[in-house]
Amino acid sequence: MSVSQKEDINSPGVIRALDRVKGMVKTCIQCGTCSASCPNVHFMDLTPRQMWRLVLTDRSADLFTSQSFTMCSACYWCTLRCPRGLALTAAVAELKQIGARLNLQTSKKSDLFYRLFLDNVRQYGRVREMELMGRYFLGLKNPVTPIAYTPLGLALMKRGKIHPQMPGQGPGKLDGLFEAVRERRDG
Repeated sequence: MSVSQKEDINSPGVIRALDRVKGMVKTCIQCGTCSASCPNVHFMDLTPRQMWRLVLTDRSADLFTSQSFTMCSACYWCTLRCPRGLALTAAVAELKQIGARLNLQTSKKSDLFYRLFLDNVRQYGRVREMELMGRYFLGLKNPVTPIAYTPLGLALMKRGKIHPQMPGQGPGKLDGLFEAVRERRDG
């Protein structure tokens, strides 16, 4: 199923995915170490501990009205510090995939960014920051967002951290690798 096709939270695929997340956090003791360790918790409307509680009590619909899981930067602090050794970062990654399947408004920005990031890596074998962010801003279709990032972009260019580059053409350097992964995943 493509990302653009919307699934319902009660569809079998989403229920199986939520069961996987529930299995990942089923031994959570609600100690809050994950929340205390998260560098992005101040941007979240639900703490990681609250997210796991919603999953464990079968109230995942409430979770998907939040944008907390999209704020995870996959730093792995929660996973590293969890006293139960739970794979919390992997659980959040699964929640992000479910959010994409549900075509949630809260997931659209991060979905767009991840898709363009992978397209950039596939094309060049690495990330070309200027092109990635240019395409991301175009995809957001909001002219105000790039203006807010202009001072950061200029500061990075001044320090030589990013360089203007023309978009590349032709086959991607990693097309074969991405195709092999897709074949392995699909069947």
